[in-house]
Amino acid sequence: MKKFLKEFKEFAMKGNVLDLAVAVIMGAAFGKVVNAVVEIFLNPILEKLKTEGGGAGFVGSLITFGFVVIEFILTALVLFLIIKAFNKAKNLRKKEEAPAEPTTRECPFCLSEVPIKATRCAHCTSELPEYKPAK
Repeated sequence: MKKFLKEFKEFAMKGNVLDLAVAVIMGAAFGKVVNAVVEIFLNPILEKLKTEGGGAGFVGSLITFGFVVIEFILTALVLFLIIKAFNKAKNLRKKEEAPAEPTTRECPFCLSEVPIKATRCAHCTSELPEYKPAK
């Protein structure tokens, strides 16, 4: 039983599981906000269109369907903007990585690559000048 509880604890404490839990909770909260916007602002417009356009039947169904599509597009747009802002903030935190120090250099006589610390070229056996890194 201890092994099972230990494995469960490791699973539950993984970053992915916690991120998913936060995402589900935030998604539910965001859904409530979208529903409130729809109920408060867009439903009155929809009701007005229904009463002017006959209200029932095929036309009313088309209007309702169009409204659901608009709601979906608005939700997707807001989520896109949130994710875009999050990714931008995440990229700002990353530090620029310094370029790696070279491990080889070019022989000035035969133009083959040799280790930086080499004093002779392995290909042409020429004596190499002392290596001075470029600044």
